[in-house]
Amino acid sequence: MTPMAHIEAVCISKKKGMVKREQTKIVLIPEWGIENDAHAGDWHRQVSLLAGESIDNVKKILPSLKNGAFAENIITRGIDLTTLKIGDRLRLGDKVLLEITQIGKKCHDDGCVIKKATGDCIMPREGMFAKVIQGGEAQAGDPISL
Repeated sequence: MTPMAHIEAVCISKKKGMVKREQTKIVLIPEWGIENDAHAGDWHRQVSLLAGESIDNVKKILPSLKNGAFAENIITRGIDLTTLKIGDRLRLGDKVLLEITQIGKKCHDDGCVIKKATGDCIMPREGMFAKVIQGGEAQAGDPISL
């Protein structure tokens, strides 16, 4: 049985500005981000999170949407990300600890592929960004707690 609040999928990309590809698991490195992900580094947006529930709404218009299409690293399920504030911390599994550093981000100047197709992009409002406080592995099914 999958826990109430959990990771639905984990994704990475080798280059910035690219759709991320779903992985079996990811390795998170403290103060760096996700191993082999283009957004890892010494800055405040090491990891991106997006709610699976938000993606479900977009899938009503674009049913073929794949995990990672918003360039999100971690898709959550069962936790209301919109209630989080900067400084809040999320535990993934029993080891990984993330700290929320930014809420939303500006969409590309010409609009992303999803905005062009649907007229809207959820990442500017609902995407969350975090830095890695404690590292470890994370994968789909791992519990998430505040």
